Amino acid sequence: MNSQEILTFCLEKGLLLDKSILNIFNEIGDVETAKLFIEKMGAYTHKRVITRNLIDENKEEVTKIFSTFPLERQKKIENLKIKLGLSIEISKEIEIQKQEDVILKLTDFQNVKILSSTPIVNKKIGVSDFVRYFKNRFLSMRNILQEHGELTNLVSINKISENRQGISIIGMVSDKRTTKNNNIILELEDLTGKITALVNQNKPKLYEQAREISLDSIIGLKCSGNREIVFINDIIFPDSVLFERKRSPIEEYVLFTGDLHIGGNNFMEENFMKFVDYLNGKVPNTSEVEKIKYLFLVGDLIAGVGVYPGQEKDLEILDIEKQFEKAAELLGKIRKDIKIIICPGNHDGLRIMEPQPILDEKYSWPLHELKNVILTQNPSMINVGARGTFSGFNVLAYHGYSFPFYANNIESLMKEKAINKPEMIIAYLLKNRHLAPTHTSTLYYPHEEDPLLIKKVPDIFVSGHLHKSAVTYYNNILTISISSWETMTSNQEKLGNQPDFCKVPMFNLKTGAIKILDFE
Repeated sequence: MNSQEILTFCLEKGLLLDKSILNIFNEIGDVETAKLFIEKMGAYTHKRVITRNLIDENKEEVTKIFSTFPLERQKKIENLKIKLGLSIEISKEIEIQKQEDVILKLTDFQNVKILSSTPIVNKKIGVSDFVRYFKNRFLSMRNILQEHGELTNLVSINKISENRQGISIIGMVSDKRTTKNNNIILELEDLTGKITALVNQNKPKLYEQAREISLDSIIGLKCSGNREIVFINDIIFPDSVLFERKRSPIEEYVLFTGDLHIGGNNFMEENFMKFVDYLNGKVPNTSEVEKIKYLFLVGDLIAGVGVYPGQEKDLEILDIEKQFEKAAELLGKIRKDIKIIICPGNHDGLRIMEPQPILDEKYSWPLHELKNVILTQNPSMINVGARGTFSGFNVLAYHGYSFPFYANNIESLMKEKAINKPEMIIAYLLKNRHLAPTHTSTLYYPHEEDPLLIKKVPDIFVSGHLHKSAVTYYNNILTISISSWETMTSNQEKLGNQPDFCKVPMFNLKTGAIKILDFE
């Protein structure tokens, strides 16, 4: 194989290839298979550098890559799998995947895959659980930050001794304060120790960046100094970036909504039924509805009971099970070829602690009986629209319970009154690669792996909770905040929300066009 041809191909795709992987491709001698693998590996993992470690750490993605190769290439890739040390394991995983695909086909969910699932553990939480949780979060985030080429001469904190220039460190922010001279002091720690880092007020751009740092976030620093203190020259955030926007070969539509609050006095049922009629093709001159295949409901399907003091006066249905019965009745009117993906919110009769499990069958059993309903955790990553060689769109669905904390504690978000500009909060969290970087910003269970960490960059990030409609892009990631189907309540007014109503973003998977449907 011509190595230069492969390297030129990687350059065109904005990718880098580890020398050991290049050597394997040279041994295989199949240029087209190599190109196909490299392109798909980059698309699945969203990584710029393809290494042997990346392949070992992403076995599930590698399995999918091999399974999507054209049939005529399946036999040709056996040698490649052997060279990568994956042949036996992947062969087994492909067989398992085939069995899963059969099950999904039988339930007509073949184009929807839940990519994230966190075991819901009910045990007493101790200090050691939080220590392990933060340690593993740090290790995962460090791996993400190490991909940033700016962090040159990277050292651990305990390796900083005498005065050193041009070093980089990665640390978790344990404290942040402003000195009497108006400089910003950060206390950072890694697995080896702690250090003080200073941002001088005379560096305005850097100073503004430092003001936006939240406690417990994990960042990279380019700096100079000694074991006592380092002086920051640049701040590197983990950030979420997509190099390109996907386009499906098939024209399909996906819709996003939520915050219905069914069972409350303020539920806009008449407006919602207009939406249902639209989905069922009962509105004239709306031929596009035939291509609507997916509907996301991002939390607060029902009003719930006892969610806030005095809520009973705002309820039409006082029983949570009957609220779910009403929800199932309404959703059951939607035509059955639309897959309805539901993740829970803080009103849905579950624990507030994240990740939240799927809706409890004890109360929401009518929804469990609907054949076109797919229930997921909150948060969750769901893939829609995959077919053939197209990998589909990865949708990160998060109700958004942590959002008010950042709107009310991060200076720039406070100035912009971001409680009513959720797109700014989403961008902030994507920049930090975490749905709730600060320990106190949401209630959570300290799992061994942090389910709130954005390990894989999504194509679409959709959220609710603030009842404010917003659609924009952040680094090629489509970000969507949904409006509400509940008129203004006294509780919303008290929180300072200015809600939008009955707005439903519709996304064309083939063209990337976005349209806001308005049923108000």
